[in-house]
Amino acid sequence: MKTLVSPSLLSADFANLERDIDMINRSSADWLHLDIMDGVFVPNISFGFPVMEAVAKICKKPLDVHYMTVHPEQYIERTAKLGAMMMNVHYEACTHLHRTVQAIHAAGMKAGVTLNPSTPVHMLEDIVGEVDMVLLMSVNPGFGGQQFIENSILKVRRLRELIQRTGSHALIEIDGGVQNETAPRLVEAGVDVLVSGSYIFKSPNPIETIEKLKAPCCAV
Repeated sequence: MKTLVSPSLLSADFANLERDIDMINRSSADWLHLDIMDGVFVPNISFGFPVMEAVAKICKKPLDVHYMTVHPEQYIERTAKLGAMMMNVHYEACTHLHRTVQAIHAAGMKAGVTLNPSTPVHMLEDIVGEVDMVLLMSVNPGFGGQQFIENSILKVRRLRELIQRTGSHALIEIDGGVQNETAPRLVEAGVDVLVSGSYIFKSPNPIETIEKLKAPCCAV
């Protein structure tokens, strides 16, 4: 399976958002990653439904929505109405994770579960067979442009082993510090989907950068 790339909207130029979405539409990006932060679960606030609704109207790529919020279950129906393809919720934010995953599926979306860097993958042992994707944070969530946490490589390998052992069909997504040096190692370890923000949007040629990330075995 070819590596999927999900550029992170958080690093786009919000003064020229339509221009950046048009670039994503013209690129070989597979999805568009939307990070929703509430200033409670993470120490930052990003954007909410007015921006998401505007993006959904013009973006031709499937929306990969990542909630870094408390009580993400409150937003399931509204996220589904956007036409989102994937809704990611944090393991650490959901007291009743199975119920939340079931509700996401019932709303017609794929369900992802996200783990913070310090949360071990074995915590998903009892639910990995029911989710469509696991997102591993390779930086502490809340801000873009952070340094990659090296232990993430080993964590990806552990998650891949868990997925294979349990017969799960979940994809592995990684978010944080994804660039030319880390991307090939992450894919070799078992990552299916690369989320990349500033590395794409701040590059001289974002479309070319996305294309190279989709084949990270080559020089990026």
